[in-house]
Amino acid sequence: MSVNTSKRVDTGAHVERKAQDTKSDKVVAGVSHSMLAIWALLVLIPLGWTLMSSFKTTSEIFSSPFSLPADWKFENYVNAWNTAGIGSYFFNTVIVVGFALVIVMVLGAMCAYVLARFVFPGYRAVYYLMLAGLTFPVFLAIVPLFFILKNIGLLNTLPGLIIVYVAFALPFTVFFLFSFFKALPHEIAEAAQIDGAGEWRTFFQVMLPMAKPGLASVAIFNFLGLWNQYLIPVAINTRRENYVLSQGIAAYAGQMGYAVDFGALFAAAIIVVVPVLVMYIVFQRQLQGSVSAGTMK
Repeated sequence: MSVNTSKRVDTGAHVERKAQDTKSDKVVAGVSHSMLAIWALLVLIPLGWTLMSSFKTTSEIFSSPFSLPADWKFENYVNAWNTAGIGSYFFNTVIVVGFALVIVMVLGAMCAYVLARFVFPGYRAVYYLMLAGLTFPVFLAIVPLFFILKNIGLLNTLPGLIIVYVAFALPFTVFFLFSFFKALPHEIAEAAQIDGAGEWRTFFQVMLPMAKPGLASVAIFNFLGLWNQYLIPVAINTRRENYVLSQGIAAYAGQMGYAVDFGALFAAAIIVVVPVLVMYIVFQRQLQGSVSAGTMK
């Protein structure tokens, strides 16, 4: 009889603890969702206002900033693309960021794979040097970079800007992908080698596809950082025909003086933002995969 009583007491205590845990989980979930909703509003409201203002005239933006446009000015985008030169700046940015992103992803993945999977003399020193690159402020390297690029003839050129972008994005890429390759099972690489695959084929056809979630994540971060970069281009890319978008918008806003066409300026800002959103949406699909799913394919 006492045994049954103790069992009922234990069962009741377990149910009570479970109910308390459920209540605490609901509280945490409610607070988390509230914070996320507030954060989403802080991001979406300015973005929506910028989009709406890109279809207004300057006078309408100041007279009724929060109302819908009385007459949707699609020519603001035409003016921004042609008159402000955003089209050529956009093309330069796509070239620089595209080449830099491809190069840094390939080099970073190979470097992270070697550091994570192979032991050789000095591999720890190489890894720690990569980590040290993350702590080095960009502005401290501007003057040395200026003279280095000048001496090799790449100052104020797109190839010089691409090289600098790769150099500054490489440490973060290696650091981010190192843990992904470290966690991959050695048995799969060994099985590929038993089947006759060499190191290059094992890396590109077996191990690299398994790290797709990590590659997609670091590609998004690198794209955001490179696309919005401003300090480096301003310092080492002063030739106007080679301007990237961040430089072009700043120059466009500065050259208009007091007669600022805010409608075209907001349209230029939307042109800058749209590729970032598209890039995130495309790579977000890749993030749905996992290392375990890639292993089973």
